[in-house]
Amino acid sequence: MTLDLLFWIGAGFGLGIVYSSLFEWTLHRFVMHKAVGSFDYAFKAHAVVHHQTFKADHTYHLVHEKDARLIPMAWWNGPVLVTLTQLPFAIAAWKTGHWALLAGSFTSCAAYYCTYEYIHWCMHLPRQRNLERSGIYFRLNGHHLLHHRYMHKNFNVVLPLADFLLGTLLLRSKVRFAQPKGSAVPNVQPNARLRDPIPDVMETAEVAMGK
Repeated sequence: MTLDLLFWIGAGFGLGIVYSSLFEWTLHRFVMHKAVGSFDYAFKAHAVVHHQTFKADHTYHLVHEKDARLIPMAWWNGPVLVTLTQLPFAIAAWKTGHWALLAGSFTSCAAYYCTYEYIHWCMHLPRQRNLERSGIYFRLNGHHLLHHRYMHKNFNVVLPLADFLLGTLLLRSKVRFAQPKGSAVPNVQPNARLRDPIPDVMETAEVAMGK
C-alpha cells in the first residue's frame, strides 16, 4: 500500500468523523425534532415517541421492557443515513480521482453510526458494561441526559463537536430537576457555586399539586 493511498484513506477517515458530527447534528435538529414539510416520520418516531418515553427523570433509563424497541432507530435507517453521508465524498472522489478518500470516509461514517446506536442503547438501557465504566462514556451520558431535559441543546451523541461549533453545547442544567441516578450518570445539576439556581418550573408545579 503506497503512502499516497494511505494519505487519502486517512484524509477520508478523518473528514468523515468531522462530517458525521455535523451530519448527526443537522439530522437531529432539523429532521428528528421538526417535521420537514409532509415528512414527519423521523419527528414522530424521535421527538414524540422516544422523548415522551425516555425523559430526563428516572424514565431516562428503560422502565418497561416493551419500550426497548423505541431506543434504536429502525434497522433500515443505518444504510440510508450512511449512504447519505457519502454523497459529498463520492463527488469529491469522482472530481479528484482519489477513490481511497471514499473508502476512508465510508469506514468512519459507518463506524460513527454503529457507535451512535450502541452508545445510545447503553445510555437508556444500562447494564454495567465495560464501556459504561469509561470516563468518555460518563461525560457523553451526561451530555445526552441534558438533551432529554433541553431538546434544543446537545444534539450530538457520539462527538459533540458540532454542538460546540454551532452554539448548542450545554454542560450543566440551568435549573434543578430530578435526574436519574447511576454510576455512569454524572451530576448535571446547576453549579454548586451558584447560590440560588432557578428551580425547575415543572418540578415546582408537581410539588404544589402534591405529586
